[in-house]
Amino acid sequence: MLDQPRGSSLVDMRSVCRSFSKGSGEDLLVLEKVDLTIHSGEIVGLLGRSGSGKSTLLRIIAGLIAPSSGDARCRGETIMGPPNGVAMVFQSFALFPWLTVLQNVELGLEALGIDATERRKRALAAIDLIGLDGFESAYPKELSGGMRQRVGFARALVVHPDLLLMDEPFSALDVLTAETLRTDLVDLWIEGRLPIRSVLMVTHNIEEAVLMCDRILVFSSNPGRVAAEIKVELPHPRHRLDPAFRQLVDSIYARMAQRAEPKTPAVEGIHGTGVGMILQHVSSNVLSGLIETLAAPPYDGRADLPVLAGHLQLEADEIFHFGESLQLLRFAQLNEGDLVLTEAGQRFAHLETDDRKKLFAEHLINYVPVMGLIRRVLDERPSHTAPEARFRNELEDYMSEDQADETLKTIVSWGRYAELFAYDEQSELFSLENPH
Repeated sequence: MLDQPRGSSLVDMRSVCRSFSKGSGEDLLVLEKVDLTIHSGEIVGLLGRSGSGKSTLLRIIAGLIAPSSGDARCRGETIMGPPNGVAMVFQSFALFPWLTVLQNVELGLEALGIDATERRKRALAAIDLIGLDGFESAYPKELSGGMRQRVGFARALVVHPDLLLMDEPFSALDVLTAETLRTDLVDLWIEGRLPIRSVLMVTHNIEEAVLMCDRILVFSSNPGRVAAEIKVELPHPRHRLDPAFRQLVDSIYARMAQRAEPKTPAVEGIHGTGVGMILQHVSSNVLSGLIETLAAPPYDGRADLPVLAGHLQLEADEIFHFGESLQLLRFAQLNEGDLVLTEAGQRFAHLETDDRKKLFAEHLINYVPVMGLIRRVLDERPSHTAPEARFRNELEDYMSEDQADETLKTIVSWGRYAELFAYDEQSELFSLENPH
């Protein structure tokens, strides 16, 4: 379908914003002033970190939720509920376990009021197209994950939608199964055998986006915005080892890893400043292991992010998250598409356990304001104890309850490792074991 002439746009979104209530009076802005157009004959990827609002945008297009402000149109008409000619494939298969493959695929046609004979004919054709011929009478529990996702695709394609929405459709599958299904879909698309005009897919997998898409919209986070638009002009079939492919993947990694300099008060990717800094949990063992890996050959203190992610079998999301934690603690710096150890990071890699803990504690106090606050409160109180609620209330002035939970989990984990304080889960009490 790639040679299909471009007609009028299928989807037009202008200045779309979406907020959700946090329950504390202040709304959480998830999408801010997003502009997006989908034309006929293209596969468009929404690429971004987890929590960047990509799936929220997909649900607005699907008519499942409304924008808080802005204009969202499908074929020129304001989206008010699910538009005709739009179908969606979910990450979680979403099949009815009590229905056979054929019955699951027929469901959408039944809702459209199509008669039984035509339903069966179209459902069988979709099942055959997607590579499930012979499994019409099977139930979902009898199928592998990859086969179940193929049923999800057949169910979406059978209604012959103009636009197919895909929300991370391969992320629940193992690597080999995902690769096979991706390749099959791209082949069908190129051959013009998919009964659709365009595809819009959400992913956080950079290589997947470059493999499949004609155009990639890179999302930044908190709130979600379109940070960049990248046209992928590589001919199909695309090969991961092709130098042009690798160069494009590297350039997208570099774009997504553009971070603030370590001396600035805020670290990009770590949201909030001061005590209101939102921390995502990553264990001190993982951070130590990553520092050791970076310090050792072949990296010798500097690693190309895609290469490092491949070596450690990490998704882009994970390697960015770990790198940002090291950057926050000033043990490494994200520099374009590389992760580079600082002098402190190099020192940490060669210290013994006790000295590592002391250095970690020093960096926590200096660079994670809430750690300094907790330690100061514990030092100043005669009992050298403080309830978790004392700090949770302060955090919730700046962030949602879930974010406060995750931040506290990180604080406890890092503080224990550094031996800055003790924490008792039952009494929810911070304390100094050996006050001095």
